[in-house]
Amino acid sequence: MPNKIPERSEIRECDQWAIHDIYESDEAWQQDHDAVADMVKEAAGYRGRLGESADTLLAYLRLYDEIGTHIENLANYAQRKSDEDTRVAAYQALTAKFMSLYVEAQTALAFETPEILAIPEGTLARFYGDQPDLELYRRRLWNIQRSREHVLSDAEEKLLASAGEMANAPSTIYSMFADADIQFPDAEDSKGEKHALSQGTFVACEESEDRVLRKSAYENLYHTFGTYKNTVASVLNSQVKALEFFSKARKYPSSLHASLDNTHVPVEVYYNLIEAVHQNMDKMHRYVGLRKKLLGVDELHFYDIYTPLVQDASRRIPFEEAKQTVYDALAPMGEGYRKILKEGFDSRWIDVYQNVGKRSGAYSAGALVHPFVLLNYTGTLDSQFTLAHEMGHAIHSYLSNRTQPAVYRDYVIFVAEVASTCNEALLMEYLLGKTTDKKERAYLINHFLEQFKSTLYRQTMFAEFELKIGELSAQGVALTAEKLCEVYGDLNRLYFGDGIVVDEEIALEWARIPHFYYNYYVFQYATGYAAAIALSRRILKEGEPAVQDYLNFLSGGCSKDPIDLLKGAGVDMTTAEPVNQALQLFGELLDEMEALMTE
Repeated sequence: MPNKIPERSEIRECDQWAIHDIYESDEAWQQDHDAVADMVKEAAGYRGRLGESADTLLAYLRLYDEIGTHIENLANYAQRKSDEDTRVAAYQALTAKFMSLYVEAQTALAFETPEILAIPEGTLARFYGDQPDLELYRRRLWNIQRSREHVLSDAEEKLLASAGEMANAPSTIYSMFADADIQFPDAEDSKGEKHALSQGTFVACEESEDRVLRKSAYENLYHTFGTYKNTVASVLNSQVKALEFFSKARKYPSSLHASLDNTHVPVEVYYNLIEAVHQNMDKMHRYVGLRKKLLGVDELHFYDIYTPLVQDASRRIPFEEAKQTVYDALAPMGEGYRKILKEGFDSRWIDVYQNVGKRSGAYSAGALVHPFVLLNYTGTLDSQFTLAHEMGHAIHSYLSNRTQPAVYRDYVIFVAEVASTCNEALLMEYLLGKTTDKKERAYLINHFLEQFKSTLYRQTMFAEFELKIGELSAQGVALTAEKLCEVYGDLNRLYFGDGIVVDEEIALEWARIPHFYYNYYVFQYATGYAAAIALSRRILKEGEPAVQDYLNFLSGGCSKDPIDLLKGAGVDMTTAEPVNQALQLFGELLDEMEALMTE
């Protein structure tokens, strides 16, 4: 491992993504930006005309798709360049310029939905006969029509669109506070050595074998957040109120209904997830008991939750080895899938290593030229799984972009985590299948258990917290810091049980979770994980038929509702069955872990 973080200029070109596959230069980006601004003005010229003829409506929809294609390219170039080194002001400015253009386009074209709704059904039916090419857009137009009761007048839609930047203020303020401004005291280990503490280093400290360091980091982080708890509560309350405002404006029963309606997911899926996890809480409590036993502590605290149960079985995995392992692990997906994976490895889709100023974490951005994957690869087992995860996203985007027409190529958030997690599940099954060392097997099972704990249980707990605070706000209850801590503390007691000390610090965890500004996003991590476990096991059991169904799902974009796409792959998320099946596997892994650790 390097002793210092390198500058961007010190990273080999082969380890950087090929960003200039989108635009050769910033000047080319600017030229396209100006061209899009002109196209938006042209599209705005259709205002008041969408119902005049089938040809006019078709021309507008085609222009809209063209604008969308260029906007996606502009966004990917600006945001990817900014993420390479967040200190570079020029790319901060480029991103801001793009956002202004995006809001301008949304505002200028806000007339579309009200005008399409104003077209009588008989007239629209006649349009399909007059212009057969309009048939491509039948689903898109139906999606607008089905939301008729939630669409406002042209002027009101324009007003809501122009409020977009203002509505994002809570998320922006929180990000600046939590990522840039807040400072934490150094954590101290058992030898008295200091460790720099930040949002980025907190989990690494919590994974340490040194319990003194874990406790110090835990207390310093949460006590610091506690100093600002009223401020953070006000920001989160503003987020909840903004969602409430928009849902009321559009005549939805709740902000949950408004959020899920955007992706055509029934609210019952949200409630079913929470109920299914509640019915399997005994397994989570068993996990907590096993953790306490294996760590050998009199009291288990939340600063003991991240440290591995099995130590000293890890080793550094070079990136080339990680790529080969992921490639081998995905053999059940067939050679067509692995051909795309290899193309991504060989054609610089991936920005591999950390450099000074680079955005932290990992993601995949489904650009049209090809996906771009950001990593901060460190050689750990987690890093190898992250590679498999993000390439799952990438191949999903690749197949949707190349299979679907522009109008249907963007898949919705509800299915986004399925492809990534399915890759991870196949990688885990591969690693477990080839190890003969009991300690290594226990280490891998520990990793698998942690995925269940952090994704299916923890993300569902987050989802339940979002649900509860949304309901409380709608009832007129003030979301003070005290109320938020009360709700969050109670949920931790429910999910983790009596085997752990639910202290006052963990009740403040809501203050450091950025996902609470994502509009009921987090439940989809849990549903996606459950679906992916079911799909990976079907692929391993049934082979080619299951693979083909899965590839059809990956190629579906938004050509169908997400629930129907998943049903086509063999998973029905309107039932609790996938969640129950996944948690049954969690129970089986617990059984094996308990057996291995007693041998």
